[in-house]
Amino acid sequence: MADYILEIGLEEMPAHLVTASEKQLVKRVKDFLDEHRLAVQAIKPFSTPRRLAVQLTGLAEGSEAVSEIKRGPAVDRAKDDQGNWSKAAQGFARGQGTTPDELTEKDGYLWAEKQIAGVPAKEILSKIGEEVVEQMTFTTYMKWGNHSFHYIRPIRWIVSLLDEEVVPFEVLHVKAGQTTRGHRFLSTANVTVASAKDYEKALNDAFVLVDADKRKQLIQDQLTQIAQNNNWQLDLNSDMAKDLLEEVNNIVEWPTAFAGNFDEKYLALPKEVLITSMRDHQRFFFVTNEAGDLLPHFLSVRNGNADFIENVARGNEKVLVARLEDAAFFYKEDQQKSIADYMDRVKKLVFHEKIGTVYEHMQRVQGLSAQLAQALGLSVAEQADLARAAEIYKFDLMTGMVGEFDELQGVMGEHYAKLMGENDAVAKAIYEHYLPTSADGAVAETKVGAVLAMADKLDAIVTFFAHDMAPSGANDPYGLRRAATGVVRTLEAFDWHLNLLDLLAAFKQSNGDVADANLEQVIAFLTDRVRKQALDAGIRKDIVTAGTANVTTGDFVFIEDRTKVLAAHSTDADFREVMESLSRVARLAKKEEVDAVVDPNLLQNDQEKALYEATKDLSVEALEAEGADALYHALAALQAPIAAYFDNTMVNDDNEAVKNNRYAQLNAINKLINALGNIEEIVIK
Repeated sequence: MADYILEIGLEEMPAHLVTASEKQLVKRVKDFLDEHRLAVQAIKPFSTPRRLAVQLTGLAEGSEAVSEIKRGPAVDRAKDDQGNWSKAAQGFARGQGTTPDELTEKDGYLWAEKQIAGVPAKEILSKIGEEVVEQMTFTTYMKWGNHSFHYIRPIRWIVSLLDEEVVPFEVLHVKAGQTTRGHRFLSTANVTVASAKDYEKALNDAFVLVDADKRKQLIQDQLTQIAQNNNWQLDLNSDMAKDLLEEVNNIVEWPTAFAGNFDEKYLALPKEVLITSMRDHQRFFFVTNEAGDLLPHFLSVRNGNADFIENVARGNEKVLVARLEDAAFFYKEDQQKSIADYMDRVKKLVFHEKIGTVYEHMQRVQGLSAQLAQALGLSVAEQADLARAAEIYKFDLMTGMVGEFDELQGVMGEHYAKLMGENDAVAKAIYEHYLPTSADGAVAETKVGAVLAMADKLDAIVTFFAHDMAPSGANDPYGLRRAATGVVRTLEAFDWHLNLLDLLAAFKQSNGDVADANLEQVIAFLTDRVRKQALDAGIRKDIVTAGTANVTTGDFVFIEDRTKVLAAHSTDADFREVMESLSRVARLAKKEEVDAVVDPNLLQNDQEKALYEATKDLSVEALEAEGADALYHALAALQAPIAAYFDNTMVNDDNEAVKNNRYAQLNAINKLINALGNIEEIVIK
């Protein structure tokens, strides 16, 4: 058994791509080994901002020898009338590296058995540059020199070492060897890796902690220790803290944590301003006291050792204070104007050159939010707060603070609204209308904020669709998929059942700007977000397809519910029988659609009478009102009557009136079935 190390040395990669690239390299190497039948006991990844690497331990000396049997032409085509081998037989044998006489006959075909010898590991690994390194894909690329080849960053060196022996290959004139590079500042000389086993230690001696997990744990331990020594509270468990820790980990090779300070006077700024300045702009970790109040200190990580760390801290303090000074200036200046002043400037702010201004967008949102509020039964006070919030909710876009810190739009809107006399509900809605800000981010907590958020997003979707700017493929420059996900998740969070199609139709009729919007496309676009959420939740694709079909009103909460209900009942003992019975009704009903009331006097046998009695009092509206699970149970209860019906009833009766009555009965039942989705899409196992 052998060990092998592959390292791709690069210029500094973007921090957010390092971990994903490391995982991709591991997968590509694994697939490469599987394809070449080269066994390995373990694959260990390494990464820093300047390198991606994998270490293979317990690597076989060569690929496994295998026997391969391939089927050729049929025996009756193998020879001509004179008994000579046909061209088909000769060509097949030639392709398998043998002769027709060495082929065997079995089951009416010619077969070739070929022994594929094992290949030495070194020979296989010599292809890793072409089949792995060059095949890596990234979301960000660079070209350098006059080369057409492009990569995440320029390749500067490659290590390819099987035990102590270099496995040669070349990528863009960079030859693989056993020389790597240590820390850019702490290690000036190139580093020779004596053997694959020595890789991690050799880099550690050159001040590169190449194991990303160990490096992250060291950073976490150092930060925690500093916080404990100073009796500060440090949260490293929140999603944002984890993201920051991941980012910091991917910009350093030899981490040393340190603390810095800033003047207490800056604590008068909103905490979001301070946190944004520290976390988002400088990659600093903020600290609090036990009550959760921000303290005038921060933690950061240096890419280097502890030498002159005090100077490093002072330098970082100066950079942070400069940003906080800007923030303090804007915070003071912004309060010298009124909301009305800012709204005058919003009237000139372009939303999109083909659509108009932000102010015109806000005017449409005012009308749509009022329609939503009425449909959802918001109180008089809530409707009043919503109307005021919709009138001003984009004003903070014109403030100096948001101009400098665009991440704070909405956040500063809430702060400034309170300072300028708006009530808490209005101010909160101004902040919440941006939510959720990501696919799994928090949605609005208040009804006023939730309605404003949906109205803002729905207007954007409908308006862009009306101007033929719907997303295509992976391209979504205006974030409409994120907006659609926000609408669906907000409806689900509040359990709001809405006939969104009718509501948007009324909105479209009252706004000429969206007159060209195809609302069926809009509803399908929103439905696709429900589909994606269900797939992401692990629901079977066929059930998701079934549950998200037959969307007629745009009640996305019901669509989500029925998809979950189908998934939940798919493990029931009788699920197969239920689906088969309902699908049989659906298939027949589609053959001849009869929109008529069933005449009980034309029912001839006991089974069709029993089915009629079981369904006559059921209605789509009533069952949907009870919920998707009630609908499923009502339909599941029909399995036995439906089975008995088909066992004893010929639908296509010679009597035309009886036949039409039976189709009318099946169509009536199928309307109930359609309310559950398109169950014919479900794969019965």
